[in-house]
Amino acid sequence: MSVSAAAGAPPSLGSATELSLIVPTLDSYQLLPRLVTSLQRQSWPHWRVLFIDGPSGPEHRAWLDALCHRDQRFTWQPQDPDFPGIFGAMNQGFLATPLEHWLLFWGSDDWAAGPTVLEEALKATRSAAPGGAPPDLVVCRGRYAAAGQDGAIRLGRPTAFSSCATYRLSLFLGSTPPHQATLIGPGARRRVDPFAAPFRLSADLDYFLRLSAGADLSARGLDLELVHMGEAGVSGQQTRRRLQEVKLAYVRAFGWLWWIPFLLRYVRRLWSRLPSVGGERKGMGRDR
Repeated sequence: MSVSAAAGAPPSLGSATELSLIVPTLDSYQLLPRLVTSLQRQSWPHWRVLFIDGPSGPEHRAWLDALCHRDQRFTWQPQDPDFPGIFGAMNQGFLATPLEHWLLFWGSDDWAAGPTVLEEALKATRSAAPGGAPPDLVVCRGRYAAAGQDGAIRLGRPTAFSSCATYRLSLFLGSTPPHQATLIGPGARRRVDPFAAPFRLSADLDYFLRLSAGADLSARGLDLELVHMGEAGVSGQQTRRRLQEVKLAYVRAFGWLWWIPFLLRYVRRLWSRLPSVGGERKGMGRDR
């Protein structure tokens, strides 16, 4: 597969921990400066970004080329037609990134919640004991954001996973790790295949459910607001198909009990939208 000439070979990260952010794009260069600036201001600078670009116009791709030329931590690839859709682009990033890298998946309208969040999150990727294994997942918190009537960005409801200490049970009870706030480690990447092709909108749920089948999976919860997320993402589109995919993911994981996590998932969604309750909940679990 061809790679942008501006991409070049990525520089050494200068750290034992390698972190790659995969960002699908499609004519979204007007949104990207906020994401880019939030990363360039990080106290831990040894990250890299791979944009997987759909069939964007020349203005968008010229913007990507210029960015990658200025800062070689950014690279981009055109999206392969064999990997359609947003999760196809994310899968392309999965396969293009060395197995030893931690992965973080953001959208064009996401950005780091503060200048030290990557440094804080990466501390949690280390083993809890000398000589021990690092966790497979590090699950942080995120917060949705949207423009108000005056055009100013306002932070909205938070999103978090209920408990990493009981990872599969939490999934069964309708909680899901927010993929934009979840660092996927080399251990998780070796356990299961990337996002499954039948899923266009809920492949992240299916992925986390498949990971939960491993009894020795190590998921570490971190009480850190890692990312601010735009409200206009793919998760808010095609409601009927999304519901069908959510049901399929739960059927594959829990069989005839699928309806329990399905119902609880949407009870949690409604609960989180109550301003006096959902807006104050953080609910992160501890290590497992």
